[in-house]
Amino acid sequence: MAADAVITDETACQQQTGYARRMNPFLKLGDLPRRLRQSAVRDLAWVIISAPLLRHPSCSQRHPLAGSAWADDPERLSRWLLELDRQSEPLLTWLARITSHRLGLYYEGLWQFALSQAPDVELLAANLAIRNGGHTLGELDLLVRDRDGVHHLELAIKLYLGPPHGGGRNPARWLGPGCHDRLDLKLGHLMTHQLPMSSHAQAREALAGLGIDKVQASLWLGGFLFYPWPGDAETPADAHPGHLRGRWLHRRDWPRYRAECPPGVWQHLPRHAWLAPARFEADQCWTQGCLDEWLLSLPPLAPAKLLVRLERDATDAWQEAERLFLVADSWPLLHA
Repeated sequence: MAADAVITDETACQQQTGYARRMNPFLKLGDLPRRLRQSAVRDLAWVIISAPLLRHPSCSQRHPLAGSAWADDPERLSRWLLELDRQSEPLLTWLARITSHRLGLYYEGLWQFALSQAPDVELLAANLAIRNGGHTLGELDLLVRDRDGVHHLELAIKLYLGPPHGGGRNPARWLGPGCHDRLDLKLGHLMTHQLPMSSHAQAREALAGLGIDKVQASLWLGGFLFYPWPGDAETPADAHPGHLRGRWLHRRDWPRYRAECPPGVWQHLPRHAWLAPARFEADQCWTQGCLDEWLLSLPPLAPAKLLVRLERDATDAWQEAERLFLVADSWPLLHA
């Protein structure tokens, strides 16, 4: 299943409302990441354009660029990204400052660059530490000023796998690939710890040091939901109708799935490449022999592996057509 966001009739009717702008003002640019060649620029475009995981979370959700001039004129954003694809040095220089390989920090770095470059937006602070004496209480991911005021934004990129046997409406049944994360726990942490942080007395003191006396706290939760194969879990409560989707399956089911899926080239996708749809030149693609050898090398309890099926496009590049997590046959019981 392609990862492109689906625009429902209801969403299309709301394009000009404040709600639609907060949720995603750039849906009509959904195919743009696939037109870009530089991997970091594709990731940047994906971060900005892709739909959030949730539509009606229990706490405020706002697109980080909802108050920018780009939101009024998405084609202006498109032109900027296309030019950045031709001259990507500013983005690569910015990202070179990130020394960690954690996907979440890369995701935050992409947002920081976008907000630092967006017209009519001022990035006031990133990862602002809130301390009580010598003890760090937490951090504010982003402080941004736009035409709607000053915003405290919490960012997260998450990939969750749905339950194999029903119960998908319950967010507690959606697990991270390593089973150490759950959708309900992440939302709970956002609501009870991260978002309220900017209202604490210690935070108000730090904000005053930046000349800020009032902020609006909201989140932006991006990522994918992976549905089991065979079968299909229910969509979790409050999921955005255009959320990005994939599949997951146990390794014992791989031969049958491989035989039934459309033709294409299958390839493992490392963690740092989990954001935008994958794109490879022909000489970068795995052969069937490479895939088989890689699969045989995996130990029985290997962590979940992300695979993509690639199809050739009109330019002879190979573009992602679907993605799936391949998990150990014991998943999730022996991985919790």
